[in-house]
Amino acid sequence: MFNKIAIVTGASSGFGLLSAIKLAESGFYVIAAMRNLQKKEHLQSLAKEKGVEKQIQYHQLDVCSETSIHQFGLFLDELGQVDVLLNNAGYAGAGFVEEIPIEQYREQFETNFFGLIAVTQKVIPIMRKQKNGTIINMSSISGLIGFPGLSPYVSSKFALEGFSESLRLELKPFGIDVYVIEPGSYKTNIWTTGKKVAEQSLNRSSPYFSYMMKIEEQVEAGKKSFGNPEEIASLITTIALKKKKQFRFPIGKGTKMMARLKKLLPWSKIEKEILKRLG
Repeated sequence: MFNKIAIVTGASSGFGLLSAIKLAESGFYVIAAMRNLQKKEHLQSLAKEKGVEKQIQYHQLDVCSETSIHQFGLFLDELGQVDVLLNNAGYAGAGFVEEIPIEQYREQFETNFFGLIAVTQKVIPIMRKQKNGTIINMSSISGLIGFPGLSPYVSSKFALEGFSESLRLELKPFGIDVYVIEPGSYKTNIWTTGKKVAEQSLNRSSPYFSYMMKIEEQVEAGKKSFGNPEEIASLITTIALKKKKQFRFPIGKGTKMMARLKKLLPWSKIEKEILKRLG
């Protein structure tokens, strides 16, 4: 029996990779779950560099595959203990609604939403029997405010926000805490290799092409101010160690202000400001 066990999904890169390292450094035995185990080399190398390679175990997990989820559940049953679950696996779907095939929306939700639920359902019985546990769901500022050209991603994160509220209320009586992290823009691959843009919206013949280019320009212009993803990994570890008690954690440049403004301002003013920046 290990002292503390943490599961990290989407651990091959970005927030997942850095969080796996931080958690291991903090004394957790980490189950680093990823769809493609061939992509574990970077994490392995960093773990060795940090001296925590013995604290990390790698496990294949495709959150969109019922077979993979079932096998992961059997693995967890054998493990018999889960103290922290970081639901991090996900990607960003982009494009304009008129031009996005409905299947792309389904794919987005399968990973960012339904896959997360499937993994969580495998962990809950173990935590409930322990009468203790921490579930951390990786949301986004996009789960609070909608942005043009990102409706698949935004929709999945809005759904995650509501799900997390219900989940927290359901599990609190059993000693299980649920938290939501809402990052702004950080230097991870979700906006490069992790972003899937509908092909039609990148076509010059699209009525939205110039609009899409303005959005892309805004993203490129803002990259210099993107946050250091180590901040997210540190926050996750702090939550896992039960040093934070609030439910939502907006983090990153401007996110706390945006969250406040969403509560205080009428949508007409928020809309005007967003469209002004893209004008």
